[in-house]
Amino acid sequence: MKTLLFLVPLFTSILALPAPAPQPSPPNVPTTAAAKTTLASLTVAVQGSQDGYSRDLFPTWNTISGTCNTRETVLKRDGTNVVTDTACASTSGSWYSPYDGATWTLASDLDIDHMVPLSNAWKSGAAAWTTARRQAYANDLTNPQLLAVTDNVNESKGDSGPEDWKPPLSMCFARRGGVWANWEWLASYYCTYAKMWVKVKGVYSLTITSAEKTALTSMLNTC
Repeated sequence: MKTLLFLVPLFTSILALPAPAPQPSPPNVPTTAAAKTTLASLTVAVQGSQDGYSRDLFPTWNTISGTCNTRETVLKRDGTNVVTDTACASTSGSWYSPYDGATWTLASDLDIDHMVPLSNAWKSGAAAWTTARRQAYANDLTNPQLLAVTDNVNESKGDSGPEDWKPPLSMCFARRGGVWANWEWLASYYCTYAKMWVKVKGVYSLTITSAEKTALTSMLNTC
C-alpha cells in the first residue's frame, strides 16, 4: 500500500479563516502572458551606480485635483468607504494591505509604496532622465506603480528588488468554514507583484539584473 505524503508550507493555518479581504486594484496590471512577454523583452544589465541619487530628484506628491495630492488620491483609490476632510486628508475608512494581509483604519498606518523604488529606478536608467520625467514616474497613477501598504512593511522593502524582497503574505494551505474536508490554497501576492513590477519596468524602459529576472520568472510561475 502506498503512503501519501503531503507537503505543507511553513505558514500553515489549521483554523477556519474568513473570506479574503478585497484587494486594491492598481491600474493596468497586465495579464500573466503579457507580463512574461514584457519580461523577456527587458534589457538585462548590471545595476548602475547609486552615485548622485537623491529622493529630491523624484519630486512627490503632485496636486491631482483641488487640494488632493497623489498620496491622498491613492488612499482614496485603494481604500473602502474613505471619508476625507476639506483638505483632502482621509479621516476614516478601511485599507487592506496586500503585501501582508493587514487591514487598517487609520491612514497614518499606511505608506504609498513605489512598486519599483525610486533608487532602483535610478540605478536602472532613471539617472539619465530629466527631473520632469522622474516626477512623472514618482506620481504615476496610470500604471501599477503606486500602492497603499502597511508602513513598516514598506520600510522593510526599502529600495530592494524582488531578488532580495518579496511580499511577506506567503502561500498557505488552509481550511475554510470549519470543515476539515474543505482545504484550499490561499494565493500569495507574488504573482500580482511580479506582474506590476514588470509592467513598470517595461513602460519606463528600465533595465533588470540577471538575479532580478530569475526572481520575477519564479514569481510569475505562481500565477
